[in-house]
Formats: sequence, structure tokens, C-alpha cells
Amino acid sequence: MDEIPVTASPAAGLTQWQRVAYAFSAPGRTFEDIRRGNRSWWLPLVVLSLAGYILFGVVAEQIGIRQAVVNQIQMSARSQDQLAQASPEQKEKMYRIGEGVTRVAFVASPALGMLYALAIAAVLMGTINFGFAGRARFSEVFAVVYYAWLPQLVKVLLGIVVIYAGMAPESFNMKNFAPTNVGAFLDPMDTNRALYALATACDAVTIWMAALMSIGVATVAGVKRSAGYIAVFGWWLIVVFFKVVTASLLG
Repeated sequence: MDEIPVTASPAAGLTQWQRVAYAFSAPGRTFEDIRRGNRSWWLPLVVLSLAGYILFGVVAEQIGIRQAVVNQIQMSARSQDQLAQASPEQKEKMYRIGEGVTRVAFVASPALGMLYALAIAAVLMGTINFGFAGRARFSEVFAVVYYAWLPQLVKVLLGIVVIYAGMAPESFNMKNFAPTNVGAFLDPMDTNRALYALATACDAVTIWMAALMSIGVATVAGVKRSAGYIAVFGWWLIVVFFKVVTASLLG
């Protein structure tokens, strides 16, 4: 009798929880699994959304949404000028509008984040495919973006710890709530705006996420990791440059 050839069965894919865990401990395994066709991204979306809502609850309880809005207005010279010329009724209206916008932004953050992820995935797919002869699919890059965003959980946790550690409500900065960059230790009012923008943009968690994104994009595109680093960090440097220039012009 002829022997029946035995073919090796394909390796079983990772579960979403495994991909989430490996995004921190062994990111290459997570992105290889995405490259094999396991492109589901809803679990990172749910986890990050829950973390955002928990942070919002902590801020509302410990800081107060009104206080957070007041702090942001005080950090803006333009807003301070508007307040100086406004009547008490107009000031109250500005504060109420600020509170409403802040609450809506927190509630809509999953949808807003999804739009942001779509834009990033489109830019990175175009860059890696046309600039580095990659073969990435949009669904793969989109999944990479969400798994690369998971280190935001560390930033949220640090922010919550700092708040409960006794942060003065008057010093809370909604746009830079965790000590993951040098800007968190600078006074935004007394520091040169361009320097503050640079110090805030060079954020440890942001760089961590960019590194994960670089590995992921290179993996799903089938190119060298160096190409992924050039693509992702190239765009990051461009964004930081424009932030610094804008802050300098407004300052």
C-alpha cells in the first residue's frame, strides 16, 4: 500500500487575550499572528475604552470637570485674554461649554479614536507599501495600530496613581496627565511654548507605541524592521516638528 503523506497542520492562532498580553511581552508574536490572518481588533478597543472611562471617572471625582476646564483655559494665553474681556455671565457660559465639550469628548473617545486609527493606518500602509515595497493590507495595519496603542494603559494607570497620590486639582493638566515626559514636570505658563511642546511630545509611552507600530507594520508588510522604524518614526518626527513650530508661532 502507498503511504499517505502527512502534512503539518498550520499553527493555531493566538486568542485576542494572548495577543494583548504578547503586545507587552513578545510583540513579534502578536504581529505575526495578525500577518497570518487573525486581524480582529475589538478587544484592544474595548480595553482602551474602559481605561479611558475609568480615567474620566477619576478626574470627575478627584479633580472635577469644571476645575480641569479652568486649568486648560488658564494655560492658554488666548483664552485668558477672552476671559479678561468677558462679563461674569459670559465667563460662566464659556466654562459650561468647556465642560460639555469635555464630557462629549470622553464619551465619544472610542469613535474618535477609531477615526484616528483609520487615518494612521491609511498613512502607514501607503508609506510602507509604496515607499518600501511592502505588501501590507489595510485591515492588518489597522489591527497593528490598535495593538500598538495598548501601552496607553500604562499611562492611564500612572495618571490615576498621581491623582490619588494627592495632586492639587489646580495643577492637573488634562492634556498631559501622567509623568511620562519631561513636560509633565515643567510649568506650561513659565516655560517657552516651543520647548514645552517638544518636552511633552517626547513622551516615553508614545515612543513605546511608535516602536510597537514599527515592528507591526514591518511584520505585516513583509519588510525589514528598519523599514518599519523609518516609516513610523519619520512621520512621528514630522508631527513633533509641526507641534513645536505651531507652539512657537502661537507663543
